[in-house]
Amino acid sequence: MADITHRRVRTNGICMHIAEKGDGPLALLVHGFPEIWSTWKHQIHGLAEQGYHAVALDMRGYGDSDCPTDPASYTILHLVGDLVGLIDALGQDQAYVVGHDWGAEVAWHLCLLRPDRVKALVNLSVPYRPRSPKLKPIEYMAAEFGDGLYITQFQEPGRAEKSFAKYDCLTVLKKFLLVNGPDLPAAPPGIEFIDSLETPESLPPWTTEEELQYRAEKFRSSGFTGALNYYRSMDRNWELLGPWQGAQISVPAKFIIGDKDIGWQSFGTKTYVEGEFFKGLVPGLQVLVIDGHHFIQLERAELVTAEILSFFGERSGN
Repeated sequence: MADITHRRVRTNGICMHIAEKGDGPLALLVHGFPEIWSTWKHQIHGLAEQGYHAVALDMRGYGDSDCPTDPASYTILHLVGDLVGLIDALGQDQAYVVGHDWGAEVAWHLCLLRPDRVKALVNLSVPYRPRSPKLKPIEYMAAEFGDGLYITQFQEPGRAEKSFAKYDCLTVLKKFLLVNGPDLPAAPPGIEFIDSLETPESLPPWTTEEELQYRAEKFRSSGFTGALNYYRSMDRNWELLGPWQGAQISVPAKFIIGDKDIGWQSFGTKTYVEGEFFKGLVPGLQVLVIDGHHFIQLERAELVTAEILSFFGERSGN
């Protein structure tokens, strides 16, 4: 990754670290939990080689970007604002965007709130779900899935940080990055979620000990609070997004998910993605289900990169 350059950019009141390569139309790569920019290493090279300015960022609260401690600084408006500010800072009017996990959630809402800034979108693993008109998300999840659900456990400030601290950062990352589906991501009663995850004895071919050590070092510096604050802002996001109740996403979009993703069989995701309601919220949406788990940008890097390039290429003249 020596030919990828790094710098910090001022955007939306914070400094954001970006890793970039290539010249041409801007393509933003937005990571999820618990990742950093390097999860996109294959896509950075693939996009740059095909004439894009590929920019993978450390999201607010991650890696070498600023990490505010207050959960109130992690609303969806802050996160979308960071991307809009980054597009501005890079001197562009629009960007092609790729998101994964929480990065997909932010990218969906970038398209919802500022469709004028996005040329086309490819999102991985997390589909766009509409805002419930009545129930706040944490209220619903706690009632439906109980305290063992990872999202429920992440709500209390300090709780997850304390449970994570029983392990070194490398072990925490291995537990999350190598988790297998399709079971509901919840711990048995009285157990912390991180404790319920197995630590794999060996690594799959799509990652290495060196790569995970690099990520772990970044989390040793930043801690996990910033990353956990995304979950702690979910109810606040529900309150803020009321004006967009029922709104559609008009940006050309493609959604890709692995059929062994831990979220595929959970939360009704498979039925939702394969049904018509999702496509009604995102008119013209393309959906692709592939053989893979959650981190398909790494596990199925060649296929995912090819799908991104094909989708963006078809829209380059629009």
